[in-house]
Amino acid sequence: MNTKTSHQEVLQRLEKFSLFTDSSIGVPFTNFKLGAESLIGILPVVGDLAGLLLSSYVLFEAQRLGVGWGIKLRIIINMLIDFFGGLLPVIGDVFDAYFKANTRNTRLLARHLAQ
Repeated sequence: MNTKTSHQEVLQRLEKFSLFTDSSIGVPFTNFKLGAESLIGILPVVGDLAGLLLSSYVLFEAQRLGVGWGIKLRIIINMLIDFFGGLLPVIGDVFDAYFKANTRNTRLLARHLAQ
């Protein structure tokens, strides 16, 4: 298997993962979508920790692909913004629904691999 095919397969998995965690549930009468991570994040602290753990999957895949520390640091920063933003009562849940760290990180990784 060549590297380009491997990258495409990883990105396809990450896109499915991001869709599930960030945008898999449509909000009725709107174009807005929530994901499993937003629902999990409703649980104070524990839900945010679970979301942080889920988000580490993108970082894990970036490491497996041999991505440099600059990109991995940006992924970690997005993960931490999502985590700490989600800790705020009520506002954090809304923030988490809009920030969509996994989608951001998957796109960041895809742009990097396309170069």
